[in-house]
Order: sequence, then C-alpha cells, then structure tokens
Amino acid sequence: MTRVTLREVAAGRFSRLVARARSAALAGRMGGRPAPLVEAAGLLLVILLFSRLHAAVGRDVAAATANALALQSIERALHLDIALRANQWLTEHPALIQPAVYYYRLYYLAIIGVLVWVFVRHADVYIKVRRTLVAMAVLVLPVYWALPMSPPRFALPGVVDIIAEHDILGGHASREIQNGQNLSAMPSMHVGWSLWCAYAVWYALRASHPRLALLSWIFPLGMAAVVLITGNHYVLDIAGSAVLLVFSIAVVSAWGHLAERRPARD
Repeated sequence: MTRVTLREVAAGRFSRLVARARSAALAGRMGGRPAPLVEAAGLLLVILLFSRLHAAVGRDVAAATANALALQSIERALHLDIALRANQWLTEHPALIQPAVYYYRLYYLAIIGVLVWVFVRHADVYIKVRRTLVAMAVLVLPVYWALPMSPPRFALPGVVDIIAEHDILGGHASREIQNGQNLSAMPSMHVGWSLWCAYAVWYALRASHPRLALLSWIFPLGMAAVVLITGNHYVLDIAGSAVLLVFSIAVVSAWGHLAERRPARD
C-alpha cells in the first residue's frame, strides 16, 4: 500500500513537471525568455521565408555584371581593389584552402550556437539581439532586389572559385550563376551574420566581461578575410555588411523606444 502511494506521488509530481515544461515551451515564459518551441518555430519560418525570397531576387545576370563592373571601378579609384590579389594569395597557399572552405561553410553553426547561448544564459538581451537578426534579414532583401551584384568569381577575370573547387558539401551550387543567391554579393551576408554573432556576444558580455566581449569581433574579421580570398566578395561588400548591422541595430532600438512610449500615452 505504501509503495503504491509513493508511486502515485512520484507519478503526480512527474506529471506536474511535464505539464509545466510543456506549458512553458508552448505558451509561457521561462526566466523572461520567450516560449522555446514558439520561438524556434518563428525563427524557422523567418529562415524559410528569407531563403525563398533571397533565391527569388537578383536574377538579372546583365544587371548584376554591370553593377559588379561599376563596383570594381569604384574600388580601383579608392585603391581597394584587392579581391584578385587576395584570391591569388590563397591559391598559392593550398594548405589554407580547406580551412578557409570550412570557415566559410560552417558559420551557420556559430549562428545557432550564439542564438541558443544567448537564449539560455542571457535572457535579458535575447529579444533585442534576435530582433536585430530578423531586421537584418528583412532589410537586406530590398538591397538584393535593387542592386544585384555578381561576385568576383563570376565578374573578375582570373579569380578562382575556391568554394566550387573544394566544397566540403560536395555540391556545385557556387558555379551556378542562375542561382539568385549567387548574384547577391552586396552586402556579404556571410560577413553580415558573422557580425551579428559578434554583436550578440559583445552585447551580452559587455557589462560583465568587457575584455572577453571584444574578442567576439575576431570572428567576423576572419570571415571578411575568407570571403575575399575565396573570391566571393569585394571589400565594399564587407563594408556594406557593417552598414547593414548598424542600421538594423538602429531600427530595433527605435522600435523599442516607440514600444516603450505607447503605454505611457495610453
């Protein structure tokens, strides 16, 4: 009789824990965080929409090539035309090619890791950094639509398409100029998302570990070097990524201030 009672008590406690966890995951909040499953579903929807829209814009090859030539002229005038030399440097150091390809391809793991880390460990800043990520995805699409841009590997003679030659995924998407994502070099979202990762880590640690927070910016610096030497982007593409991040932060901050003022008016 006692054993049955203990089992019932244990089963009841377990059922309550499961119910609380399910409630928090689907609808509630845990420690100020959004509901995990709802948050994951929302982010997945944003990713799918961004991927679809990204693939649909910038398909005008002639316009993308013309814009790339114009950008190359600007970089020459500013003495920033280093894309070809950077690519040649990598081809002369074959031992560095595979690490560069891994760095280029696996940065998605860094984005997921930073999102999860901030969600779990720094709930107080999660909403702002997540909104910044979404803002970047939304704001960059009109740029891709208005300014299709061929990357150096398509529009700059002599550049070797490193990713296509040594792709760890075994695909040849990098060669396909018809793919809309390959005609959207400005700005570089490899650098853009890497900058977001650095910003999220810096924003979370800036008060408690300011020196450690600064180290996060090494990641986008490395990505900037990788996209140059692999023939994927120009210097001004990287500058455009920094502008996108700053503008997205400003938009999110302005939105937050407006949201705070609304209850006061009511």
